[in-house]
Amino acid sequence: MTTISPHQLVFDLAHRQALGAEDFLVSRSNDAAVEMIDRWPDWPHPASIVVGPQGAGKSHLANVWRLRSGASVITAAALDDGAVAALADGGAIVVEDLDRGIADEKALFHLLNRARESKLAVLITSRVPPGEQEFRVPDLRSRLRAMPMAELRPPDEPLLKAVLVKLFADRQLNVEPPVIDYLSLRMERSMAAASQIVAAADRLALSKHRKVTRPLVAEVLASLDETRE
Repeated sequence: MTTISPHQLVFDLAHRQALGAEDFLVSRSNDAAVEMIDRWPDWPHPASIVVGPQGAGKSHLANVWRLRSGASVITAAALDDGAVAALADGGAIVVEDLDRGIADEKALFHLLNRARESKLAVLITSRVPPGEQEFRVPDLRSRLRAMPMAELRPPDEPLLKAVLVKLFADRQLNVEPPVIDYLSLRMERSMAAASQIVAAADRLALSKHRKVTRPLVAEVLASLDETRE
């Protein structure tokens, strides 16, 4: 744990280094998914799925697992029999974006069968749980629903604040705690919104030669609200 001065924001959050990637912040909203990744290779099932909204960290966690397992990566929209056949027994694969369409449902079904028979490790990511999706291949939905699933929920307040602080710091912007508090109470609670707001605040501060203050981020929020209307 890092010692933080009274003038800094204090977050009771764990940090993990994604082997050269940016830190992945852990809170109650994502700890189940992190725990699942940490348990590999001692998974109770050869295939697992991580579900969460856009920008929640699915790809980041999948990359952590890829680096640990040596997995190849493919989108569900590109998965076919050739990709499945190319996998060695005992290998590993990440199949991303299940909800965005599957090139060949039979190939996915074959992959899940191979996972059980040939000790393949499979990690699937999706914005939507498989039980809420429709599939043409019989039994594919039930097969996917039977897999262990960990959900990345919308960020809780401590995580959202920590993400805002990190995003501003990545842009070398020193933002006071009241600004973070103001944003966290008024913005949409999502990682995508945090990235959009920080980028907009940075642009506005540069264009007006101002610091990132509460009035400036209030202007950013108002502008974004107008854009959505």
